[in-house]
Amino acid sequence: TVSWGFYALAKKSLPIGPNQGFLLEVLILSVPALGYLAYLTADGQSHFSLSFDRDTWLLMGCGGGTAVPLMFYANGAKLLRLSTISILQYIAPTLIFLVAVFIFGETFGRARMIAFPMIWAALVVYSWSMLRQIRSGRTA
Repeated sequence: TVSWGFYALAKKSLPIGPNQGFLLEVLILSVPALGYLAYLTADGQSHFSLSFDRDTWLLMGCGGGTAVPLMFYANGAKLLRLSTISILQYIAPTLIFLVAVFIFGETFGRARMIAFPMIWAALVVYSWSMLRQIRSGRTA
């Protein structure tokens, strides 16, 4: 969570456009990723096939499936306040939690029953405080 916060701060404060920033990230991370792929291939542990079978195409397609949401995030992060972005980060884990409990029948123990409402109560208090600040700023 802390690293994601620094990532969001960097994305928001960089003086380049969101798509250019994403390209820069991909270029920086491609060097070690390609090196690791070369190592795995030489060691015989690579999941990529030189014959470009179905799994290879699916693995390569995951890049696009990951890139599109990240580009949407980068574009949205430039338009939103950092506090808004931080609140939105709680939506995905909450949806995963709800799916796990109500669709997959995961157990919902006492510790989770206490912790989950406490997290959301803290978010409500923080959001309420933020909304009051915004409203008082508009009227002043």
